[in-house]
Amino acid sequence: MNINSANVKSQLVKIDLSLFYCHGYSLFIQREDLLHPFVSGNKFRKLKYNLIEARKQKQNTLLTFGGAFSNHIAAVAAAGKEFGFKTIGIIRGEELINKVSENATLSFARDCGMELQFVSREAYRNKDEVGFINNLKQQLGDFYLLSEGGTNDFAVKGCEEILTEETNSFDYICVPVGTGGTMAGLIKASKENQQVLGFSALKGSFQSSEIAKYTSKTNFEITDNYCFGGYGKIDSDLIRFINEFKEKTNIPLDPVYTGKMMYGIMDLLKKGHFKENSRIFAVHTGGLQGIAGMNQKLIKKNLPIIE
Repeated sequence: MNINSANVKSQLVKIDLSLFYCHGYSLFIQREDLLHPFVSGNKFRKLKYNLIEARKQKQNTLLTFGGAFSNHIAAVAAAGKEFGFKTIGIIRGEELINKVSENATLSFARDCGMELQFVSREAYRNKDEVGFINNLKQQLGDFYLLSEGGTNDFAVKGCEEILTEETNSFDYICVPVGTGGTMAGLIKASKENQQVLGFSALKGSFQSSEIAKYTSKTNFEITDNYCFGGYGKIDSDLIRFINEFKEKTNIPLDPVYTGKMMYGIMDLLKKGHFKENSRIFAVHTGGLQGIAGMNQKLIKKNLPIIE
């Protein structure tokens, strides 16, 4: 797939809500996870125009940041391999340096050719400071910088393309929220009569301030009622829902983002949160690569795994 290719189109699937004992609404899920086998979902959207810009700047190296199970790290590594960029990942946690082979995400990134640099959690907090970035350039050479999560103007532009003329008929647009970049793009591209509902994967709705950097629109809200205690946290109830959803629809969900969003949507449907007879559009942002790592953690806790 060429970086400069025209906008890709993902699959829109209608969910049979009677399978979940819900009636009076229409729910569709946009299968962004099918855009690319490794650079899937919102990561493809966020990287598209950044890679084009890196080419324009004649930069051959991409550098970014992430944790042990980061979808962003995996996606940047895969994109670098496919499109001919050297990639460097600054990984949070020095204790991981000898555990790469045990970690599905990091071993995948390494196998894609990404150079992994491990830093202490204390040092990692300085990742956005100019001095920290300059030190990295002195050590590693020049590079095109991608922030943790990949959100910037180019990323938001790419995420705007998730919405098309086909989506104009929906009343609600639902999306998982991490940094807020994907949601910002959806809000920018949304129609005035549409409500954008973000399901935070973390405690709090602090992403609103990040979204305000990219759009002045206010037709949105963010809820953290379905974050299950915070980023990367999960319980047997959510696992059961993810497995049930896949069994009924043949659509896999990741446990960090889309699984929590779909759980929240189903709960809000049953509570009558949405207007009667409304049409709801949900974005599957990918992240399925993280299931293997999550299952490792679940096995250690003697919890059921994600099938």
